[in-house]
Amino acid sequence: MTQRVRGTVINVHAFGATVRLENGEVASVPIADVNANRGAYSRAFLERANLPFDAHAVSSSTLGGKKAPVLLMLAKTRIDEPNANSAQPSDPHPEPGEEHFEQQIALYLKETQEWERADLPPAHERHFLKKKRRAAFFESRHSKER
Repeated sequence: MTQRVRGTVINVHAFGATVRLENGEVASVPIADVNANRGAYSRAFLERANLPFDAHAVSSSTLGGKKAPVLLMLAKTRIDEPNANSAQPSDPHPEPGEEHFEQQIALYLKETQEWERADLPPAHERHFLKKKRRAAFFESRHSKER
């Protein structure tokens, strides 16, 4: 038996996704459906959007009287969605080379530059010095063994 339910994606993981339904129950989505609709699940997870699902009841005869888990599939028809016909996102992604986008990147880099401690060398130099020391230590250990 299939029934239309709505829910919020609360986790996307290696085995599928976890959805909290409007009635408070937690249900799972198989990995095949997540892979087929990866973009929709990712957007819904990031935006905490409420999506329509087709809930399939799992047989409870093998569960020994326990409540049967709910298996969800993203609804193929989105009649109940307000923007069912809009295929274009409302805010398009910026293109590389756009002035506003370049300004945002420059502002971000300037902010992160302020995080550097003045009393230490820059992070990239500390990283490479640490790698050099580890490589030298490794070489010294393995050159003695030969």
